[in-house]
Amino acid sequence: MNKRPFSFHVDVDAFMPASEEDKAYMVQMRPSSTFFKDGVKRLLKNKVATISFIIIVLITLSAIFIPMFYPYSYDSMLGVRPGKAVDSSYNNLRPFEYGKTEQQRIEAGEDIFPHIFGTDAQGRDYFIRVVYGTRISMAVGFFASLIVLVIGMTVGSIAGYCGGKVDLVIMRIVDMIYSLPDMLMVILLSSVLKVTLGPVIDGTVLAKIGSNIISLFVVFGILYWVSMSRLIRGQILSLREQEYVLAAQATGAKAGWIIRKHLIPNCISVVIISTALQIPNAIFTESYLSFLGLGVNAPMPSLGSLASEALNGLASYPFRLVIPAIVISLIVLSLNLFGDGLRDAFDPKLNV
Repeated sequence: MNKRPFSFHVDVDAFMPASEEDKAYMVQMRPSSTFFKDGVKRLLKNKVATISFIIIVLITLSAIFIPMFYPYSYDSMLGVRPGKAVDSSYNNLRPFEYGKTEQQRIEAGEDIFPHIFGTDAQGRDYFIRVVYGTRISMAVGFFASLIVLVIGMTVGSIAGYCGGKVDLVIMRIVDMIYSLPDMLMVILLSSVLKVTLGPVIDGTVLAKIGSNIISLFVVFGILYWVSMSRLIRGQILSLREQEYVLAAQATGAKAGWIIRKHLIPNCISVVIISTALQIPNAIFTESYLSFLGLGVNAPMPSLGSLASEALNGLASYPFRLVIPAIVISLIVLSLNLFGDGLRDAFDPKLNV
């Protein structure tokens, strides 16, 4: 039967199932992936961000696990013995030096763990104090950034989704907070809260944390959420006009459900990036407040308080100031570089 070229009948032979060889030849598809996997691949290609992440992990693990097996504690004065005179030979030891009693024990054949960074003016091992100071500074930075994230995300999403008068009022409050001098307000609030929170938390679980650290968290909750809220508001304003949001509104979904299920997940990459960049800012704020004496309660050390104590013997023992300064700089620099790498890898606008 001859084929008619102008016939409207379907040519069945053109729709025969393709063999596996035909599929492999005609269709060349890349393996399935997700936004997160693609972002991780881009992040790993950024060598600076990867090295910064490794440094952050190593510092964090060291701050967590070293105190578990280190033979000295952060608050024990090595020259003080019950019922004996104070041995001042333990004070102000240089790195890898020993006190008189330790030298006698070494001569007797006993193994003594060295003081890696020496000791401070009160005979406390300086290395373990730096480790504890790193733990405190990083913990304060992380939890302060978490507070900023929760408050900023909540306020920003409400302002962006509701709009109108609600958005106007919230943004005017944000503008007023922005107009305040940050440094002055942080110092004033920390000074006032340090005095007022002490009697309130006495006898409670919070007393172990200390009034100074709680005042730090309150300061961050009052002042530092405005940048996050502005960022989230801008994202929500652009997302709330999308079709899936209008469809959810048409089905009668509540505003809170739409924000949680649709809007926040679609701007989560920006939230993660901003939080990663907020952590070094929180660590730096805690460090300079501790340097001014408004940080963690003594004898618990932080990197800022260690640097402040080192000023008394700066001419004779400069390493006591240099060591915590290097650790602060390394942590803040690594977190900033890692945050920049996250932004480059996960920000959709930079990967179009």
